[in-house]
Amino acid sequence: MSRIGKKPIPIPDKVQVNIDGTDVTVKGPKGQLHHKFPVDMMIKQEDGHIIVERPTDQRQHRALHGMTRALIANMVTGVSDGYERILEIEGVGYRAEMESTTLVMHLGYSHTIPIEPPADVEFMVEERGRLIRIHGIDKQVVGQLAANIRKLRPPEPYKGKGVHYQGEHIRRKAGKAGKTA
Repeated sequence: MSRIGKKPIPIPDKVQVNIDGTDVTVKGPKGQLHHKFPVDMMIKQEDGHIIVERPTDQRQHRALHGMTRALIANMVTGVSDGYERILEIEGVGYRAEMESTTLVMHLGYSHTIPIEPPADVEFMVEERGRLIRIHGIDKQVVGQLAANIRKLRPPEPYKGKGVHYQGEHIRRKAGKAGKTA
């Protein structure tokens, strides 16, 4: 039995869950999320909890069991608390700024890079353009957007310049060795 899959998902007071077969809609104070899950999974709501069950112990059903439960738990957490990723910018002249809702990045290229936020996602820039906060209700969208921003200028291993996640350890390399003779 899947350890993750068999755990019930508690539903907070402010969250409403509508289950129609395998279509799950979760509504909360931060917004609404909808997802269609595989037909084999059985999703039920009992006593303020959501329970996910699988029909057999086949490999495919075991894999879907834990994944379905995790996705529903992420939906409930997203509409009640939301998700946040924090990116840091290191390097001389590298910075970010907001122009209305658009994030504009200055990353050492000959041009600026504007990034429009998708629906239900917002950017915040702090510490003189060195810290970017990405808020949203969908964990997958927030994480993918953070990865796409990091990909614009990944941190380089010699000086650590570039865009990286807060708390990410950047493995450094030694620079050129001087002449010895």
